[in-house]
Order: sequence, then C-alpha cells, then structure tokens
Amino acid sequence: MALFTSVQRSSAALNAAVCVGIGFLLLLLRRTRRPVHASSAVQASVLDLIGGTPLIRLHSLSAATGCEILAKAEFLNPGGSSKDRVALAMVREAEASGKLHPGGTVVEATAGSTGVSLALVARACGYKCLLVAADDTSPEKLRLIRALGARLEVVRPASIADPDHPVNVARRRAAELGEGSIFCDQFDNLANLRAHEAGTGREIWEQTHGRVDAFVMGAGTGGTLAGVSRYLKARRPSVRVFLADPPGSALYHRVAHGVLYTSQQQERTARRHRYDTIMEGVGCDRVTRNFEAACVDDAFKVPDDESVAMARHLLHAEGLFVGASAGMNCVGAVRAARKLGPGHTIVTVLCDGGQRYLSTVHATPTASHLQLTPAPD
Repeated sequence: MALFTSVQRSSAALNAAVCVGIGFLLLLLRRTRRPVHASSAVQASVLDLIGGTPLIRLHSLSAATGCEILAKAEFLNPGGSSKDRVALAMVREAEASGKLHPGGTVVEATAGSTGVSLALVARACGYKCLLVAADDTSPEKLRLIRALGARLEVVRPASIADPDHPVNVARRRAAELGEGSIFCDQFDNLANLRAHEAGTGREIWEQTHGRVDAFVMGAGTGGTLAGVSRYLKARRPSVRVFLADPPGSALYHRVAHGVLYTSQQQERTARRHRYDTIMEGVGCDRVTRNFEAACVDDAFKVPDDESVAMARHLLHAEGLFVGASAGMNCVGAVRAARKLGPGHTIVTVLCDGGQRYLSTVHATPTASHLQLTPAPD
C-alpha cells in the first residue's frame, strides 16, 4: 500500500539526498572515531559505546504467537535510549558542515530522551547544551537532563503552530545564540534517519543474518522507522514494516487511509495535552521529513492500557524493565505476528528503560494483566 499520496517533495530527490547523506555519515564516523587501545575490549570514549546493541528474544511473546519476536535493546546505549545514535549523528554532521563551533551550544526541543542523549553527547564533545521541554514531561527525565549539566527551559504544551511550542522556542533560542551554535531540529533533520539506516537497520539485518520478515515500532520524529525500514527493504523488499501508533496521534490514519487525522485533535475537542496518551515522544500530528521517508506497509492503533500492561508483562515475564513506548512496540509486534501467522521473525525496539517512568507507567508496581494464549502446536 502506498504510504503517501500527496508528498510535496520529490521522492527521487529525497532518496538521492538520503543516500548521499548515508555515505557522508559513514565516512564521517570512520574519520572521527578516536583510536582505541590495543585491547579491543577498551573503548576510547563513551561515544564509542553508542550503537551495537543486542537483539533479545522475547520468549513469552514468541511462545504466544509461534513467531520469533526479537527486540533491539536500545536502552543499553550509554544515554539509556536509541536517541544516543541520533544525538551523535546530529552533532557530528553539524561539526563537519562548520555550523557547530568549538564552545558552541547544542539547542533542541525534547520530550526527554533526545534531551538526555544530547546532554551526554554535548558534554563528551565539549559543547554546551540548552534544551526546551514541555512541563508534562516525566520528572525523572527532567532531573536527569539537569544532572547531566544541560540548561533546561520548561514551557507549557502547545500546538506546533503556536510560537510557544517547545520546537519554536528552541529554534528562537538557537537564533539568539548566533553563529557557532545549532538548533538540532530532530524532527526534520535527516541526520536522524541516516543514523538509523547506517546503524540500527544494518545491525538488525546482520544480527538476524537477513532472516527478518517484519519490523514494528512507533514514530515520534519518525527517524528510527524511516532509517530501519529503508535499510531492510533495500535488502529484502518483502520485509513488512508496521507502525504502532498511540492515542492522539495522526500517523495511523496517514498510513492506513492517506489522511493526516486524529479525533483527539478536532477543533472543539482538542485538549491541553496535544496527545491524549501516557506516551512521551511517540505519536505526531504532522508528517516530518524523517517520517516522510519511511517505507511503511500498515499500521496498528495501540491503546495506552495495552502498552502499560505489556511494559509490566515484560518485567514480570522477561525481566525487562522498560518504558511504555517499548510496551507499545511489543503490542505491535504481537499484532504483526498474528497478522502474518506462525513461523515469521518479527523485530521491534525497546526504546528506553523503565527508570524514566517511575512516576507514570511504573508508579504502581502491580502484576501484569496481559493475557497471552500460547500459539497452537
């Protein structure tokens, strides 16, 4: 099914730009990698710990579906999430282009995880960091950002059309700082998808030895979904890519029906929180440049209660302490497995750990209510 029927940019030009960018990023990372010690077990810096995360077999979900359900353990990156890859790519590309100068400031709007990663990467690279976040971001993330030494400006949630939306505030702050500092613009900066195409997608392909039938995950900026889907489909066009979308996001309808729509954002029913969901950093009400480049075949709507139940199930059944977005991704993986039938290999992403959601998803440590029926023999 064609994902986009009215894309403004030429897809050929976008593909060419992305391909050039991928080659540039690979060359850049090779040139900027610091020399390691004689022992391969010793890394030169914390930046060399980013990426290369393992795939974990989710036994309970695999048994329930008759498929191999594998999850990329992105919470094992040094900053605790998949956003480490994006943060490093955006900084390195800005350095190479000459836009980011020594002593400059890295500025970004964040729902938390990208901010944590940028604070860490900026500290390791010797830059200052200024982050703008909405006041409904989990307090654990806000405390972590401050602990990592970044300046943090907290604002009210707002529409992207509002000048006080975190993205628009961050853009202004970067402009005020002037030359040598950058606004990262993770939603529309294609360094985002390039990081995942050159890294996450390649790793999944190699770790499964090319035996992957489907990839499933949610989208905020859309960078991971775009990068991984492009890499996998370039090597095996039959790989199915599914979007898992939370309440309040318009992306499900964009994929399923070609229309950017969500009932929660109708004019007379719009709420203070742009997304009527417990999720942070997942879902969107616009098509970003990164999501525009994604190769998505189908989509699932995933209610919050299922995502939370799955996150708690993963702790009780698998010993994995993860956040709600990881739970949502795994709900999507189970649905994809049911749709495709037994015998397939489904890959998803465990975006970050549960430590960032102690006041939300894991506020009440109750037993899982998720019911999983084993697949028939």
